[in-house]
Amino acid sequence: MEKLILSDAEWRDRLTPEQYQVLRGHGTEPPGTGCFLGTHEPGTYVCAGCGNPLFRSGEKFESGTGWPSFTRPVSEDAVVEVHDRSYGMRRTEVRCARCDGHLGHVFPDGPPPTGLRYCMNSAAMQHVRDGEGTK
Repeated sequence: MEKLILSDAEWRDRLTPEQYQVLRGHGTEPPGTGCFLGTHEPGTYVCAGCGNPLFRSGEKFESGTGWPSFTRPVSEDAVVEVHDRSYGMRRTEVRCARCDGHLGHVFPDGPPPTGLRYCMNSAAMQHVRDGEGTK
């Protein structure tokens, strides 16, 4: 996959302030506030920064955590995982494999068959209905 590398000014022009804070600033939207929490519309969730396909709607589940959660990405090369030791915690950060945008974190407490919970920020994604292109 070809990497998308932009200057900080280009990212600021491309993203909303909330998207910039999450994707480029490694921020987290407050729990229970994301637009994709509780949605079940068929399609694919793509990176809001670059349009890279990330998660299929069929892998989405209600985790009760306050953020949209998925059991697995669309492919092994869709995301990259990075050890995150910020705020005195040990977590695994999930980033878009194409633009390195911060998406959220993955935890080992999800449902079968993977046992994983990809806990994502709605601001980091866009939803594309089956049969539509990215916006």
